[in-house]
Amino acid sequence: MPAYTESQLHWKSVAHKLAEEVVRPAAKKYDELQEYPWEVKEALAKAGLMGVWIPKEYGGQGAGVLELCVIIEELSRACGGIGVAYAVNALGSFPVLLGGTEEQKKKWLPEIASGRKLIAFGLSEKMAGSDAGSMRTHGKLEGDHYVINGEKKWCTNGGAADLFSVFCVTDPESKAKRISALLVEKGTPGFKIGKAEDKMGIRCVPVNELIFENCRVPATNLLGGKPGFGFKHAMQTLDHARPGVAAQAVGLAAGALELAQVYAQRRHQFGAPISSHQGIGFMLADMAMRVEASRLMVLEAGRLVDTHAPNATKMAAMCKAFATDVAMEVTTNAVQIFGGYGFMKDYPIEKYMRDAKITQIYEGTNQVQRMVIARNLVKETSELDYLSKWIPTEVQKGGVMPPEPAK
Repeated sequence: MPAYTESQLHWKSVAHKLAEEVVRPAAKKYDELQEYPWEVKEALAKAGLMGVWIPKEYGGQGAGVLELCVIIEELSRACGGIGVAYAVNALGSFPVLLGGTEEQKKKWLPEIASGRKLIAFGLSEKMAGSDAGSMRTHGKLEGDHYVINGEKKWCTNGGAADLFSVFCVTDPESKAKRISALLVEKGTPGFKIGKAEDKMGIRCVPVNELIFENCRVPATNLLGGKPGFGFKHAMQTLDHARPGVAAQAVGLAAGALELAQVYAQRRHQFGAPISSHQGIGFMLADMAMRVEASRLMVLEAGRLVDTHAPNATKMAAMCKAFATDVAMEVTTNAVQIFGGYGFMKDYPIEKYMRDAKITQIYEGTNQVQRMVIARNLVKETSELDYLSKWIPTEVQKGGVMPPEPAK
């Protein structure tokens, strides 16, 4: 188990208590109903968790991404869907924290930190998922308002949120400053919540289309007060949010592992607990190693993001890809250990597997994470020039290595 600071231990303890007393008992109910768990949100707000990542001057607890990840893991260990319902408020508010004006921060962040308002992140579109730069939703400045037209897809928390960080094209002719972000309030004329998706997992969190038809938003809601910085704000947001997705994955994997451990100890076959059989014992051992490795990567990524380290982007992508792949593997193996019971909805383990799958997809698919990692490795190559003397001369000249001599 990694060493935690006093602050991290405090929030871990608070989140763990709520997870066991409030979240776990509600998990099955809201998965089946596919409804937002409002009373769980109220319990999280009462405990001060809704504003952990928000600075104290804006009504939050003044902790960082690392503490946020610790909390997300504990909640997701009990229910992946509720873990997402909590974490997505950080995703939606990071653009305000990272790029908002002082007036925007003072207006919106205290509302989010208190839990009075929920916020969502509107980036993806039907034809612009991983390729966010291809978005088609546009906002045109007319007087003192921006007029937004277009649609957003897969907006997590869409049906529950009061405020939306919406990214749109404000300068179609520009390459570098094509996209801006606008804060759009629920109920704004011309803005409506569209189709609610019927999902495989994380079913307690509403995921919706957002539809804009001549939606007029005050120019004062332009994030940062200047157009053209939306893509930058979106990429910075994802760097901050990806460790949180990885923390969801760690929580899901850890929760599934715990259930599998208990089941394997209670379930007897061939006259002994199945955990005593090497095939199952080794499976549990591999699951435990991967969970612990994932947790350490998440905590390191959170630390790097909080300290604005230059390699934070690469580490955020690494932990997101690694931990979510591990979550899918561990939860699948947990279902296997449960055997026939694992396939039945009477038992909680199949939900972990369903909830885990989305973590490999949203906030950048794991294929995209590998692209991010690879690009960062290329950038870092200049720091390794001292190793060039060990590279064959023909390669350094751009030529082709000669064939091996015939023997």
